[in-house]
Amino acid sequence: MNEREILEILADWNFWGNFDEKLVDRPAYQTRMKSLFGARVALVLSGVRRAGKSSIAYLFVKDLMKEFEANETLIVNFEDPRFTAGLDVKDLFKIYETYLKNLSPSADHLVVLDEVQNVRGWEKFVRYLIESKKVKTIVTGSSSKLMSKEISTALTGRHVDIEVFPLDFNEFLAFNGLKLRSFLDVIKSRIKIRSLFDLYLKYGGFPEVVLSDSPTRKKELLINYFVDITAKDVVRRFSIREIEKLENLVGAYITGISSFQSFNRLKNLLGVSLDTVERHSKYLELARMFIFLKKFGYSAFEQIRSVRKVYIIDTGFYYVKGFRFSENIGKLMENLVVIELLRRKSTNSALEIYYWKDHQQREVDFVLKEELEIRQLIQVTYSSGRDDIERREIKGLLKASEELNCNNLLVITWDYEEEEEEEKNGRRVRFLPLWKWLLERAQ
Repeated sequence: MNEREILEILADWNFWGNFDEKLVDRPAYQTRMKSLFGARVALVLSGVRRAGKSSIAYLFVKDLMKEFEANETLIVNFEDPRFTAGLDVKDLFKIYETYLKNLSPSADHLVVLDEVQNVRGWEKFVRYLIESKKVKTIVTGSSSKLMSKEISTALTGRHVDIEVFPLDFNEFLAFNGLKLRSFLDVIKSRIKIRSLFDLYLKYGGFPEVVLSDSPTRKKELLINYFVDITAKDVVRRFSIREIEKLENLVGAYITGISSFQSFNRLKNLLGVSLDTVERHSKYLELARMFIFLKKFGYSAFEQIRSVRKVYIIDTGFYYVKGFRFSENIGKLMENLVVIELLRRKSTNSALEIYYWKDHQQREVDFVLKEELEIRQLIQVTYSSGRDDIERREIKGLLKASEELNCNNLLVITWDYEEEEEEEKNGRRVRFLPLWKWLLERAQ
């Protein structure tokens, strides 16, 4: 590519050029980036495809332009189709030199490499920017590449990771024009919040899906995302040839979200080797399409041997794959909870998330552990009243409370809210609707 062609591409993606897209703020990410931003490390935004990584990077750059001039920023979008296939580190240097020559920024400038996983050797270029040039650098890309071991090796001590998720419920409300600034706002807007919560559960939180007014368009986008994640972040990234076997595994997982999944059972069910199930499952986890939860145990060996519970990164995928939405609300509720817990874990490295199950098959959906302490036990149930909550769910919670020495007990419900003391052991159990629990951090 010659200099003119490079400048034409760059002009369409930069504030000093033609870029003028209206974007909705995501304050939590913007604030966190500001607190971590510096010249000695690269900020790495990773996460599932279409979760909003690029938009967050743009929003952050826009915020910085209160202090920077427009020409002090360079944004390179490597998903622009005008970039030829097979870009490598030499092309990165050529793009950067073209920017320096034509925009003449000061030494204190910022470089954003958007969807950089498409470029071979990009890690070397990033090290050059932050070590030799002392340039502030932001990198975005899909989880399957940016969460892999090669990043840790290439950028040891030179990067800070921020995982980007689809919209949380508070962001979802803001994208729908409802900004909550206080607990009083929640009380005043509770009817509208409940109505929007039904849409959140059904269509999920991918930003472009949320902003689309048409149900047909929402479904089209979700289907396209699902196909892209499978094809680009799994099949292409890991050079998978057994595509039909992968698709069958994906089908088995999405059918059984919020359920126990055994690799051995799947091996027999799908007629494939155990190695294939394990490898493909790991790829799907790296691409952040599926989440696998281990059983709580006091030994690492016990956790490794445990049957996993499987969840999907966005409940909208479950809906568009044709499953009966109304019959599986309880599973979708549990799936929403694990996604929110992972968001909280992404800002609290000490947090560990498990499920609990004893030899009598009593279960607790989530065990939250920080360092050596069990912080909270959470049960999720599709119940609107106390009489609807099955006794076995409470018994499992109380048994785990005794065994794990944890008195912070929560039952997340559909519409029931109360705090009760159990007669036998005096432990208090809090009952809270899911929509309220999802908003707790925002108040």
